[in-house]
Amino acid sequence: MRVSKFATALFVFAYSGLAPTAGAHAQVAAASAADAGDPAARSFVEKLANDAFAVLRDKSLSKAASRNTFRTMLQQNVALEDIGNRLIRRHRATITPAQYSAYQAALPEFVLNAYSDRLYDYSDAALKTTRTIGRGAVLTDVFTRVTRPGAQPIDAIWQVKKTPANKYVVNNLTVAGINLSLTQEADFNAYIQKNGFDALVTFLKTANGKSAAARTAK
Repeated sequence: MRVSKFATALFVFAYSGLAPTAGAHAQVAAASAADAGDPAARSFVEKLANDAFAVLRDKSLSKAASRNTFRTMLQQNVALEDIGNRLIRRHRATITPAQYSAYQAALPEFVLNAYSDRLYDYSDAALKTTRTIGRGAVLTDVFTRVTRPGAQPIDAIWQVKKTPANKYVVNNLTVAGINLSLTQEADFNAYIQKNGFDALVTFLKTANGKSAAARTAK
């Protein structure tokens, strides 16, 4: 199951193998003539990326300390509950409250574990904002390009949501024309249809346990 793609909702630079597509460029061009949306969304994305890069470049931090920092960033800056709900929306009405709680409890740790180690390869990356476009009253798409020495640039669109508490969170991410929430939802649906919802939760928990054991062994 390709569940690890979901974790890119926080760190676009984990997708260095994806080159910009014509569709992504077309979206950027269309944005220039549209409502620019909330300017604070741009600042939010730039600060989030810069804070992440700063952690990666801090040689005084151990991997354990970096992981704790990333966990905090994930919890504070990504709409994990909303995203998690979208990934299982076809099944939400048929699962029990206990199943739902178990899923939402396992998902954030799984996301963190999926990408925490590979992020260290991106300490030399840089992010530049190219455009922003408003999507209604609370959503703004922030168009960015991530560059690394010797690698192709990556175009990505961060969908930023302003909550009722006036807090900004990452609500979705499109990388090189691929909507990661829709892709991950399809993967979850296929897994649930084949194995059942409880199996998905077990899969997430098992993956979390293996990651914890590997960290302890180091």
